[in-house]
Amino acid sequence: METPTVTDAFPLRSAMPRLLLLTPPFTQLNTPYPATAYLTGYLQSKIDTIFQADLGIETFLTLFSRPGLVRLFEAINLSHRRNPTADTRVEQALLLRERYLDTIDPVIRFLQGSDPSWATQICRRRFLPEGPRFLKLDDDHWAFGSLGLTDRAKHLASLYLDDLADLIQATVDPRFGLSRYAERLATSATSFDPLDKALCEPPGLIDLMLEEVLDRQMQRVKPHLVGITVPFPGNLYGALRSAALIRRRYPGVKIALGGGYVNTELRELSEPRLFDFVDYVTLDAGERPLLSLLESFDAPEMGRLCRTFLRRDGKVQYINTASEQEIPFAECGTPTYRGLPLRSYLSLVEMLNPMHRLWSDGRWNKLTVAHGCYWRKCAFCDIGLDYIRRYEPAPATLLADRIDALIEETGETGFHFVDEAAPPSRLADLALELLDRGRAISWWGNIRFEEVFTPDFCRLLSASGCIAVTGGMEVASDRLLALMEKGITVAQVARVAHAFTEAGIMVHAYLMYGFPTETAGETIESLERVRQLFEAGILHSAFWHRFTATRHSPVGLNPGAYGITITGPAPGRFANNDLTHIDPSGSDPERFGPGLAKAIYNYMHGVGFDADVRSFFDFPLSKPKVSRNLITTALAAVPSFRDDLERRLVWLGGVPSLSKGSSLFLPGREEDRKIRIEPAIAVWLQSVLDESRPRGRKAAAYLTLADAAKRYPAKSKKSFRAFIKSREWKAVREAGLLLL
Repeated sequence: METPTVTDAFPLRSAMPRLLLLTPPFTQLNTPYPATAYLTGYLQSKIDTIFQADLGIETFLTLFSRPGLVRLFEAINLSHRRNPTADTRVEQALLLRERYLDTIDPVIRFLQGSDPSWATQICRRRFLPEGPRFLKLDDDHWAFGSLGLTDRAKHLASLYLDDLADLIQATVDPRFGLSRYAERLATSATSFDPLDKALCEPPGLIDLMLEEVLDRQMQRVKPHLVGITVPFPGNLYGALRSAALIRRRYPGVKIALGGGYVNTELRELSEPRLFDFVDYVTLDAGERPLLSLLESFDAPEMGRLCRTFLRRDGKVQYINTASEQEIPFAECGTPTYRGLPLRSYLSLVEMLNPMHRLWSDGRWNKLTVAHGCYWRKCAFCDIGLDYIRRYEPAPATLLADRIDALIEETGETGFHFVDEAAPPSRLADLALELLDRGRAISWWGNIRFEEVFTPDFCRLLSASGCIAVTGGMEVASDRLLALMEKGITVAQVARVAHAFTEAGIMVHAYLMYGFPTETAGETIESLERVRQLFEAGILHSAFWHRFTATRHSPVGLNPGAYGITITGPAPGRFANNDLTHIDPSGSDPERFGPGLAKAIYNYMHGVGFDADVRSFFDFPLSKPKVSRNLITTALAAVPSFRDDLERRLVWLGGVPSLSKGSSLFLPGREEDRKIRIEPAIAVWLQSVLDESRPRGRKAAAYLTLADAAKRYPAKSKKSFRAFIKSREWKAVREAGLLLL
């Protein structure tokens, strides 16, 4: 039967075009990537014909189902007959085919949270077929004493899916990954040739499933314009496969490409072949370019386009004729997941580390505290690009309103703030606003290790629902931190991480190796400092990645200032971002990668602290010149807290009450306290604490310590200064009185 085209299957447009926003395979499996939710949140106020879909989760669920695995094993058998392999993994999987078919649907339902009763069966170790990934359980047995039944079952089920993913890579599609697809084709792709060649090949099994999913969405929505976001290199191939199908089957539909990958890699685009697949490529925040395309849909080449590439007369042209300014961040609307199958996402536990699992376990509503970065100095960062350069925070009341709206829409109270670095002052205001409203949520997000994060500040964030923070420590070397203008020191990171940990907040560090002029000695010394942070219990998780110079960073723009020489690649017609370089004064970073990864893996699992850091490498290294007590010394040197009279008073506990005998009962946030003080001070303190509770107050109205001092009873036996040094005052502070 002839596949219908847009001309005979879709209705004629009578008003605003119908817009379909797509996330191509593959990103996270536990929660939607937020780009389409952000765009829909804004554009739905302009048009009511906007829709969104996550092709990644739908393609995944098509594959990881009984019918999908039937097709997979048929394809493997066909391939195996043509090209017999001695791979024992493939042979084992083929022998376990029936068990995989029988267990896949229950496993998926369990990981989606819709059928938790399967946890017991999964944990029995007789239910799931076990492939090579299960061999690592010999190293992970230590965690099963502390993991609950559900978490243990999630871990086993995650290994089961990893085995299947490995099988797919080894047989029908070497490009496949659970969170990326054909990533290498888009990495440093100055030439479009490899992508073009891959897209011209007959579709494989994953491609066919993607096309089936996309076809259903196209028939459901019948769009006039399709917007496809490409957040990462591992989404580009899926995006262009999707665009190719739309071109082929729905020739009247226009296609726009945007997203994080486009914004960093395709800023100098001149490759006309890309427009065989798409009509437009938009840069930076997508709200204004998409709105411009919608408003001038009938004749976009003549309209007021905004930051948009298109092909005209066989050549790529960049059009930016719209006169309107960028849409203010505060006016971009509340993200909405309307139309996305939220109950279909899976919670995975691939790594047992409780901090690291946050990226894959649980569905998080995504929000941003501020557009861009308030620091904008780091030498390795693309600080000239809009998503970093344009810093715009949102008022705390607006953020809290967005949180309320998302809770009402999704029924879920977990939030991930996806800022480049959330500004501390805005986090403080948001925390107070959440406490003022009595909101009970869980949230985590990215911060800089600023010393403004005092113990009291961290206690406030914890009280507002913060469970974890991630931050860029980068190179654990003060010399290199200064060179990259990170604005922090190793000792500072230690103190801040300790403050978060003491408040019950987990800490993850992003680490970097191979920064310009970094020597082998500095790399091994950085690892020793990181080891000490883990051993001290103030760092819970980390990831070490290799430095890459980029065209839009200070290093890429001025390499001589950092002692390196850029060697390529020459600018191409397609992607232009990653650069290669020679570092005459540095070491060869490539050889350090495996050892650093192995060390971090051990530390995240609570082992390996007694081993010499050099033991993780298979080549000789000099002994690190770092004191074994560096971090403990830094923590011991934390200055005593100064009761600055201008600090705001925030009482996290309940309503204090007076009892007979001049006792003041303090219902604390963590534990209740009762203190005996003279009657006049008790009455004063009760009043101060009651007025310092967040409920019903705004940040500007909080009492300061100076305000409290003015009201201190004049006839008291103790002076105000003497009282705030007393053990009674210390007890009040421990019970939940913060100075911010």
